[in-house]
Amino acid sequence: MKPRWPMIALCISVLVASAPSAAFPTKDEYVVIADNNQKSTVPVDTTEKPRAPIKLTEMRVRSEVALRYARTSVLTHVHNPDARPQEVTFRMLLPDTAFISGFTMILSGKSYKAYVKEKEEAKQIYTQAVSQGLGAAHVATKARDSNHFTVSTNVEGNTTAVFDLRYEEFLVRRNGLYNHAINLHPGSFVPKMEVVVHIKESQKITALRVPEVRTGNEVDATEKDAQNSKAVIQKSTNEKEATVTFTPDLTEQRRLAQIYAEKTKQKSSSEKYIGYSSTEEENDEDATVLGQFVVQYDVERTNNGEILVNDGYFVHFMAPTSLPPLSKYVVFVLDTSGSMMGRKVEQLRSAMEAILSDLNPNDYFSIVEFNSDVKVHELKEADEEPAPAYSHYSYFNTRNTPVTLVPPSPATAENIAKAKVIVSRLNASGGTNIYSALEVAFNLVRKGTRNENETDVSSTVATTTDGVSTTAATTKKTEKIEKELEPIVIFLTDGDPTVGETSTARILSFITEKNSGDKRASLYSLAFGEDADRAFLRKLSLRNEGFMRHIYEAADAALQLHDFYRQVSSPLLSHVQFLYPEKQIKEGSLSRNKFRTINAGSEVAIVGQVADDATEITPQVNAFCGNDDGIGRKRYEVSQKVIVPKTKDEHLPLERLWAYLTIKQLLDKRDAADDSKDDSAEKKALAIALKYEFVTPLTSLVVVKPEETNAVDVESVDNLPSYSTPFTPHLAIMGPPPASRPNNAYLTSNYASIGASSFASLPGLPPPYFASGNIQPLALDAAHFPDALQVEDDMDYGFETTRTTTPIILTTYATTTAQLESYHLEFFEWTSSLLNPFKDTLAFNDNGTEVILKLSKDDDPPKADGGDTECSNSTSAVGASDSAASVCVYLTRCHAARSITADDYQKSYCVVDNKYAGVCCARADVDKTP
Repeated sequence: MKPRWPMIALCISVLVASAPSAAFPTKDEYVVIADNNQKSTVPVDTTEKPRAPIKLTEMRVRSEVALRYARTSVLTHVHNPDARPQEVTFRMLLPDTAFISGFTMILSGKSYKAYVKEKEEAKQIYTQAVSQGLGAAHVATKARDSNHFTVSTNVEGNTTAVFDLRYEEFLVRRNGLYNHAINLHPGSFVPKMEVVVHIKESQKITALRVPEVRTGNEVDATEKDAQNSKAVIQKSTNEKEATVTFTPDLTEQRRLAQIYAEKTKQKSSSEKYIGYSSTEEENDEDATVLGQFVVQYDVERTNNGEILVNDGYFVHFMAPTSLPPLSKYVVFVLDTSGSMMGRKVEQLRSAMEAILSDLNPNDYFSIVEFNSDVKVHELKEADEEPAPAYSHYSYFNTRNTPVTLVPPSPATAENIAKAKVIVSRLNASGGTNIYSALEVAFNLVRKGTRNENETDVSSTVATTTDGVSTTAATTKKTEKIEKELEPIVIFLTDGDPTVGETSTARILSFITEKNSGDKRASLYSLAFGEDADRAFLRKLSLRNEGFMRHIYEAADAALQLHDFYRQVSSPLLSHVQFLYPEKQIKEGSLSRNKFRTINAGSEVAIVGQVADDATEITPQVNAFCGNDDGIGRKRYEVSQKVIVPKTKDEHLPLERLWAYLTIKQLLDKRDAADDSKDDSAEKKALAIALKYEFVTPLTSLVVVKPEETNAVDVESVDNLPSYSTPFTPHLAIMGPPPASRPNNAYLTSNYASIGASSFASLPGLPPPYFASGNIQPLALDAAHFPDALQVEDDMDYGFETTRTTTPIILTTYATTTAQLESYHLEFFEWTSSLLNPFKDTLAFNDNGTEVILKLSKDDDPPKADGGDTECSNSTSAVGASDSAASVCVYLTRCHAARSITADDYQKSYCVVDNKYAGVCCARADVDKTP
């Protein structure tokens, strides 16, 4: 997502590379350079004369934003005034969530268009090119959450080269606004510079701001920030379109460069320098960095969402605005290990003070501090003398202090004041016991997220307005209602696990299993600084209903932490399900349609393909929302009806939006999944990327010219520590090198945020780390994909199974204890995640097959006509020992099946009487009396 920062950011630098750089770059500052080796058509004077410098004469950026989907084109003109050919390096700073969709170079009047190929094919070309030698260039211009795009070519004497790069990204709503940002780092002042952003939405644009140009390394601008006086805004009469134009002349460019330079000098020395640098301009790096041009906007909306259909595709937006927030239970898990010492822990204290102030009156919270040991703080500590800091004990060993699970504290003014005293005393020392800290956090969640109250009220269903078809119902009898708190775990760390369980794979497995069932919590991980294992934290959060955010170690780290908390602190809906009739949607085309929460200021988008014979779409949204008094929750239901139009609107990019989101979500699922050799989902994503010409972690962009093949590397500006080997959207540069370059090069491809993933090095190839001496080339293979689905031909499935090679989107329904009781499953709580109460079935995905098993409401459980048969197809059995004989019986007949998980069942299920939900059960546990 990671997603993560919703912005479109690009950087353009056009440089002259006439000699190898004398600077020695750090390992995340290499880009691959290629030489076209073109033959000049102009005679070259062999006497040494100063070369006339390359000039960037024009830069035009055009962004078309339709329905939050931004398509950006960057056109730059570079003139070589010298009679001799010179090498030019074209650089852009891209958002890490963008997909490049096109690149064209016009050289000597000839156009060379790049095309997208599967990465394996490009890798072979790359390996062949590296054997001829490639050089490395130094890049220091950086902005948060970005990737570099770099390509080099020779420009003939007295000619102009034109570069045209296009990329696409879906803007994510954050804190109530969409942010569209363009980094202006041209490398020189440009006589003709123009940025045009055209926005077209289906609803009225209610907010439109253009703040003063920023550095690109700050939190989002707010209404308090100064506005850009040079930006021209034009709005349409219907208020659904707007055009923003920014044309800074040379005077304005110099002013912006000066402001940028002053801001960067004020930044902490601990943050890496921002701005373009080269050997020639080592002492004047920021001379032509102008900053980041930002457009912020929002649109009119209702609580019911909006559905748009065009040319066989649809998008369903949902961003509720006027609902009361759900009461929540927040467990703050804070790292105070030795590596947090100094400014980090000071910034943590500052951020926690602001975050605690943002808690709502009906919220509850706990503070878990961990280093080598784990402690749940009691608020009464605020009235006591602070305990001495144990900075002397071993870094690797705990003091085995027993952990007391202190009950959650209500967020009253008095309790918040005491909590602030406690966080002000946080001190850093010791090691990093991640597993124990998270285990304690989820034990707190399981113990303290629900307080039962008996009240004489009726259950209600939320009623929506604007003529939307919804119902309101009240039961006639008094029911026992439980006060629900939405559980959230906010986990901050700056390092790897060093104490207790240190295997990240086992931590992932244990914690995911721990955080299961009805009290499953959302886990948000904050990777503080450059040493945290972001790939591990990303996978951990994706598996546990959350996401990872990189907190940059900078002067504004406290602001970053507070800004992140604002995005997740106000859940408006929970257990959100978007249901679409099967006959109206093409099978396998639906994107993610289940969300644990939808937070205030955010938005979710569901996309899919409309069935060929569908004339309408009638989705239903089911969720829980908060009561007006802030206590408890109630059912929220919205039903809509949208007619499928027969005409096509060329301005609605729904097909490309569908392709973009489908690939992104497949990548996220792959990141969350265990390592697997199954590649069917990867193949689906690759096929989509090739069809729509997206450069993704599975594809490469290749430029072919006469007698040579060039490509480009997209390189993250951040160095991702290795949980497993990281990747980024990658394009390789291939071509013979100039003789003056060293024959060693390294192709790095690091992905630093929500779009981050991991890949495995190919056999025989070295891992992607730098070493002294000669640096070996790396050929990247396809990144791991989640939920990769592959159908085994020898599998025998029962009732209503569907065989497919594409991912299957299964819907999980909100269930009640009464519903489980109707199927005699009240002791099988894990079935709630698989239950479809509307069809009386359990449904799940088994290796690419949608398995649908019938449930019975009869008092007597179903049995096979010929008696219980031995299990044959299940991969494991439930109960007794593995060596015990096992038989296939209906679920409720197996006593041992009460204590398993949904994942266990998917390994041990079987089919009774060709349709009923069975389980492979040890004979000793069949029909066993509790």
